[in-house]
Amino acid sequence: MRYIKISMLVIIVCLFAGFHMMKVSKVKGQTTSLSAPGGLTASDNSYNLKIGLHWDPVLNATIYRVFRAATLDISSATEVGITPANTFFDLGAPAGQQLFYWVRAENGAVVSQFSDSDAGSRTGTAQQGPVPALEPPPMPPGNPVTAAKTFLGKALFWDEQLSSTGTVACGTCHHAANGGTDPRSVTLAAASTHPGPDGTLNTGDDIRGSVGVPSNNSDGTYFQSEFGLNEQVTNRKSMSHINSAYPNLLFWDGRANNVFRDPITNAIILNNGGALENQAMGPQTSTVEMAHSGRTLTDAAAKIALSKPLALSSSVPTSLSNWLSGRTYPELFQEAFGTPEVTPARIALAIATYQRTQFSDRAPIDLANAGIAPLTDQEQRGRGVFNASSCNVCHAGNLFTDNSFRYIGVRPQNDDLGRFEVTGNNNDRGSFRVPSLRNVELRGSFFHNGRFTTLNEVVAFYNRGGDFNAPNKPVALIRPLGLNANQQADLVAFLRRPLTDPRVAAEAERFDRPILYMESDRKPTVTGSGRAGSASITPQIKAISPPIVGNTQFTVSLFGALGNAPATLVIDSADPGLGASVPTTGSFARVETNTQNTGAGNGWASVVVAIPNSTTVQNQTYFARWYVQDPGAIGGFSVSPAVQFTVFGTATESSAITISGRVFTPEGQSLRNATVALTDPAGATRRVTTSSFGVYAFESVVPNQTYIVSVASKRYRFGAQVVTPATNLAELDFVGLQ
Repeated sequence: MRYIKISMLVIIVCLFAGFHMMKVSKVKGQTTSLSAPGGLTASDNSYNLKIGLHWDPVLNATIYRVFRAATLDISSATEVGITPANTFFDLGAPAGQQLFYWVRAENGAVVSQFSDSDAGSRTGTAQQGPVPALEPPPMPPGNPVTAAKTFLGKALFWDEQLSSTGTVACGTCHHAANGGTDPRSVTLAAASTHPGPDGTLNTGDDIRGSVGVPSNNSDGTYFQSEFGLNEQVTNRKSMSHINSAYPNLLFWDGRANNVFRDPITNAIILNNGGALENQAMGPQTSTVEMAHSGRTLTDAAAKIALSKPLALSSSVPTSLSNWLSGRTYPELFQEAFGTPEVTPARIALAIATYQRTQFSDRAPIDLANAGIAPLTDQEQRGRGVFNASSCNVCHAGNLFTDNSFRYIGVRPQNDDLGRFEVTGNNNDRGSFRVPSLRNVELRGSFFHNGRFTTLNEVVAFYNRGGDFNAPNKPVALIRPLGLNANQQADLVAFLRRPLTDPRVAAEAERFDRPILYMESDRKPTVTGSGRAGSASITPQIKAISPPIVGNTQFTVSLFGALGNAPATLVIDSADPGLGASVPTTGSFARVETNTQNTGAGNGWASVVVAIPNSTTVQNQTYFARWYVQDPGAIGGFSVSPAVQFTVFGTATESSAITISGRVFTPEGQSLRNATVALTDPAGATRRVTTSSFGVYAFESVVPNQTYIVSVASKRYRFGAQVVTPATNLAELDFVGLQ
C-alpha cells in the first residue's frame, strides 16, 4: 500500500511523542538527535496470522518502537512492540481490518519524530495442509539482528573492495533476481566455465561456476593459472544466499559448520547457529574467489578498514546510502558493535546478520498454504506430481529442502567427492546438499555443477532416474518416474511461479542492492586494433582493476605476446596508437618490463601503476597500450589494442604540482633530446624529452610523494635525484658527468 502522509497531524504527533517518551538513559556518546524512520511499508493480506513491517534504518538509532491504530489518527495509536531491527511482525493484529502503523527511532532518551504512516492488513484465513508458514530464521544469541549490523553487513556483502583486486564482492555471485545465485553462470557462460576434473573445456564434466579473481600477488601483479591471466572460475556453482540462514551446515559440501570461532584467537563466539558466519569467511581467503596468494583474514579486514564504504558502486539504494551518510567503515563498526575496530570476526558477524534478513516468505505457495490465494489448476496438478513422485521427501517442508546430502547421479561419483571431503565417509562420496527450491525458476542453471539451464531439463533428468549410478545413490527416490509430457509440464509449472517471491524477482524491499563496479560503465574497456607480431599473433591487453582515485594497484596485463621480450606499457590522455616507434613518453605512465615465457604468442606480463588521489586525474580519460619488441612484427614491435578508462571517485589531495628544470652538458651547455624520467613510489615511470634549451617539465604531479628523477643520454651520464615536493619544484637541474 502506498504511504499515507500525515502532514495535517504534525501538532498531534508532537504532543503524542512527548506523552509516550520513555524514561530511559541515552547511550553515551551516540547521538543528540534522530531522524524519523523512512520507507515504512506494511503488508497487505500477505499473511493470515500477522502483518509484516519494514522500514529504513536510522543513523545511530538503537531501537525502534512500533505503534498501531484503527484509524489514521496517531493520537489513538497504541504501542505494539519494540525491536532493534528494522523489521517487525505484528502478531496481535485483528484479522480482516485495515490498520495504520507508525515507527519511531530511539537512542536512550533521544527519540525521533514518528515516521509517515502506512496501512496493512491480514486475512485471518486458515492454514491449509500440514506445511506451516515459514517463520523468520533463528538468530544465535551471540549475534542478534540489529538494523545497524544488518546495514553494515549489507554494505560489506556488496563491497568489491573486500576482494584483493577490487572486482569481486560476496554479492557478485549472489543476485536476488537470479534466485540468489550468479547470473554470469548463464549470461557469461564461456567466461564462467570451469574445465572440470579432466582439465579440458567443452567436455561432459565442464562446470558452470563463478568468475573470481586472476591469480594475483599481494603487490597487485598477476601470474599464470590454468585460466592464464584471466579471472579464475570456481569448480562449483554458487548456492543461493536467500534463505541460507536456516541450515546448520553451509556450502554444497557442508564444510561451514554451526560453531563459529574467532579466526584470530580461536575463541568460541557462537556455540550454535554460526554456519553463516563461518561461510562468510571462506571466499575472503580463496585465491580463486577473492584473494591474492597468501592473503589472510587480517589482510582483508585491514583493507576494508581503510576503504570508503561502497566507493566503487555507481548506484547505492537510497536507504543504504542515507544510513552510510559518508561515514568510514570504523565509524560504521562503532555504531554496529560499540567500538570502531574492524576485525575478521566482526566482518563475518555483520555479513551473517544481513543474510539472516534475506528470507523469502511471500511466494504464491505461501499465500496458497495460508488459504489466501489458490494456485492455478496446472500448478495444483504439478504439486500433486511433486508429492506423488517423492520430490517432497528431499525437498520437504516450507523450505522445500531437508538440508540432507545426497548423491543423485548428476555426474560420476568421483568427479567431485562433495560431502566426502568433509566427513571421509564413503557413503558421502559425490553427495551434495539438497538446495531449497524457493525461487528456483530464477536461477538459470541448476545442480552443483550448473549442468542444466532449464527446469524442463531438470525434470527430464529426474524423470529418467538420473544419469549415473553409484552404491550410495538412493534408488528408491532417484528412479525412473514414468511421467508423461503433460505431467512434466505441470511439475515445471509448480516449480516456477508458486515458489517465487515477487520481491526477490524484482530485487525489492529487503532484497534491493547496489550496482556493482564490474557491471557498470566504470570498468575499463578494450578498444581499437593492435599490430600482430610473430606467428601473426596480436598481443592482448586487459584491465579490470577499478580506475578510482587513490587506487595504488591499478593492474594492466598483457598476454598473447612474444615471450622473453622487452615490453612497454604506455598510458596517455590520447591513444598512443600504433605508430612507427614505441612512444617515449606517457602523460599518465610509461613502464618497461619483460614478458614471461618463451615463444610466439606465449608471452605475458602485468604491471601495477598508482592512480593518484588527485583532482588532476579525477574524471580524466586515459588510453593504455602495450608495445612488445618483436622481430616478426612490422617495424620491429607488436602493439596491443587500447584500454580506455575514466578515473572516477572524489580526490581528497590538493591540486597537483609541477617538477621542472634544465639538463646541462659537463661544460654547462643546454642538452636537448635527453630523456628525463620521473618514477613514483609504485614504480610507474613518466618520461619527457628536453627542449632545445635543455628544459623539461612534469605536470600533474601529486604532491607529498617521494619521486626518483633521472636523466638518460647517449653521450653523458647523470646522477639521479630523490625528491619529495610539497609545492611546485623548479630548477631541479642536472649536469652531465665527465
